Amino acid sequence: MKKVENNQDFEQLMNQDNPVLLDFYADWCGPCQSLLPTIEKLSIEYDGKVEIQKVNVDENIELAAKFGVRSVPALFFLKGSEVVDKGVGILSESALRKKLDALLN
Repeated sequence: MKKVENNQDFEQLMNQDNPVLLDFYADWCGPCQSLLPTIEKLSIEYDGKVEIQKVNVDENIELAAKFGVRSVPALFFLKGSEVVDKGVGILSESALRKKLDALLN
């Protein structure tokens, strides 16, 4: 799974055509680690349709601040650079699928 390392990565991501799921996480966050296998699975399934990328809040403080991330995991669903949905905490795989499918419609 790809990772947003800096503002340049974020700008490139926003300039492509597919909808985006940004997963804000931290290495020390237990719920983030629990969610990781589901996010990785969905990134493979939705490859080519939705860009699913991770953002480490400790390494990318500016981007976390830009999105107003206060707790992790925080998931932001973007279409055309606009946040159209978000979720905080552990979301079930079925809930994530619904949100991803909504992004595609």
